[in-house]
Amino acid sequence: MKAKLILEDGTEIVGTSFGSQEKTEGEVVFNTGMVGYPETLTDPSYAGQILVMTYPLIGNYGVPNKELENGLLKNFESDKIQVNGLIISDYSFEYSHWSAVRSLDDWMREEKIPGIFGIDTRMLTRKLRDHGTLLGKIVFENEFHLQHDSLINDPNKSDLVRTVSIKEPKLYERGRKKIVLVDCGVKNNIIQAFLKRDISVLQVPYDYDFLSIEADGLMISNGPGDPKMNTTTIENVKKAMAKGMPILGVCLGCQIIALASGADTYKLKYGHRSHNQPVNEMGTRRCFITSQNHGYAIDSRSLSEDWREWFQNDNDGTNEGVIHISKPFFGAQFHPEASPGPDDTEFIFDMFVRAL
Repeated sequence: MKAKLILEDGTEIVGTSFGSQEKTEGEVVFNTGMVGYPETLTDPSYAGQILVMTYPLIGNYGVPNKELENGLLKNFESDKIQVNGLIISDYSFEYSHWSAVRSLDDWMREEKIPGIFGIDTRMLTRKLRDHGTLLGKIVFENEFHLQHDSLINDPNKSDLVRTVSIKEPKLYERGRKKIVLVDCGVKNNIIQAFLKRDISVLQVPYDYDFLSIEADGLMISNGPGDPKMNTTTIENVKKAMAKGMPILGVCLGCQIIALASGADTYKLKYGHRSHNQPVNEMGTRRCFITSQNHGYAIDSRSLSEDWREWFQNDNDGTNEGVIHISKPFFGAQFHPEASPGPDDTEFIFDMFVRAL
């Protein structure tokens, strides 16, 4: 069946349907990663978005099984596909990999996620780079004759974090040291990164009052949407800062730390979503290749005198991390755990563990 991507500026792009044949809408964003679509599609930071993959061939190694490690899915970043839709250039109907148990098409059908292939993703990506991210919707051949001029809901104006956060606290017992992990849409491999370092993790909902919990440190996770929507989390982090406990934020969590410190955030034109983003550590000659997925950034000019810019993106000069000058508070805009992508910056987890 033919399917059509309709953008808010009136652009209509027709391709061929795969996956589910259910209408959807969301913010259309692009990712330049070459591999890792099982991890990417299950990353909760993509909630509310229609994802365009720039790598031309997707689906060629199928989808792995649901093997568990430490009670978490080993090959996925959450327990379901988080994107609202998937746009690709060429779908590989014949998949081959020793760990594959089903096709990408079958997986997307099971989870009711629509996809379109046969799209000129290079053209679409250039459009998103020039204009900025656009809202869009996917409709199918049997509805092409209908007028599709209704407004598309902007997911960034809703409480996306609430939809992906855990509902009740959950403890992963491991070592003597324990951290509270505020779940704003945490990736499984962030939890695994601490478990393999012999750190117990108490995962709590994003709006949970964790201040009375006895813990050695606080971690604020990645997640979707506008960081300014998370007012309760920001207030709780402010109070944790007043107690002086070690705090680490990743991606959205880094932005929440900045907002709690009094700094400001803003929406990037088209965001950073890939496994190949170069970041420079300020004050050094070190450049790291990082995995990223974010549409917002910290305004480094708004940092108070107690904070400094830690990392900077080598492509566009935007902020990629902040660190307090005297207290154990720091955050990275990229993903130290990778999954998928390079693990050049896992040392950030080791820094946090040393501060506990």
